[in-house]
Amino acid sequence: MNTELTDGIVALTPLTLEDVDAHLAGEDDLLVRWLNGGPGTREGTEAYFRHCMEQWAIGGPLRAFGVRAGADAALAGTIDLRFEMPGLTEGQVNIAYGLYPAWRGQGLATRAVRLICHYAACEGAIQGVIQVDPDNPGSEAVARRGGFIYIKQVQSTDGNRFSWYVRDLA
Repeated sequence: MNTELTDGIVALTPLTLEDVDAHLAGEDDLLVRWLNGGPGTREGTEAYFRHCMEQWAIGGPLRAFGVRAGADAALAGTIDLRFEMPGLTEGQVNIAYGLYPAWRGQGLATRAVRLICHYAACEGAIQGVIQVDPDNPGSEAVARRGGFIYIKQVQSTDGNRFSWYVRDLA
């Protein structure tokens, strides 16, 4: 779990239990709506972060990173890769990200996406996939700035629509 990716502005490090307080403090209505699916609780967040840590330890299909920025490398959000997920084909990896309100609008999510794409390619992924709710223009903009191209809209089994953006990682 000593993986750290950085471009000198943003650093990505595996999530740990030490990140729980900052994550809960940073969560807002937009993260709940677009990424988390519901407000976080301490118990639920700790359980999820433990799961993320276990996935790192066993080399599982989930790789969850904290997005860090600023002089003190504060937790600014999260980004994760899922090498296995319904709807993905062999070689595709899903990328999901979210920043806390104080860190949005500074280009940090785009930097994080670029870093994680490089990591995913090094891990054998061929194509990155970002699934965005079409009512979330900020996330669509991050995908486009990260070099992703819109290819289709899909409807999930729960009825939600997602715009698929893809980028070759080779």
